[in-house]
Amino acid sequence: MEVILVKDVENLGYADEIVNVKPGYANNYLIPQGYAKAATVSAKKVLAETIKQRAHKEAKLVADAEALVAKLAETALVITAKAEEGRIFGSVTAANLADALAEKGITVDRKNIDVESVKTVGEYEANVKIYKNIKGTVKFSVVAE
Repeated sequence: MEVILVKDVENLGYADEIVNVKPGYANNYLIPQGYAKAATVSAKKVLAETIKQRAHKEAKLVADAEALVAKLAETALVITAKAEEGRIFGSVTAANLADALAEKGITVDRKNIDVESVKTVGEYEANVKIYKNIKGTVKFSVVAE
């Protein structure tokens, strides 16, 4: 069954893409949850017109995303945490990184930050999904208070 994705769905596709899925997946999950709509002939025509109008905006979004990747590469974050003998209490999460980036003037949703479990003081890297297939890396260090 063909559906038009309304929102990005991980491991399936991005918004405004036409994808083939099994009818049960479409009717029982994607459409009721608002992730997709049925790909009728009229819906496909509307999508084609929308994509045509959005083409020039896409170039600007990609340029902005690449500029953000470059800005992230230059940014070095320092996160302070309570620690004892090199081991911190709790862990550093994506929310902590998002807050630290916001202080530097970079807005990134915490859901787009992929960071491994950080439980010790040291230097680390986190992957940040910026836009569709554009990803960046931010380096950060964890220091004891």
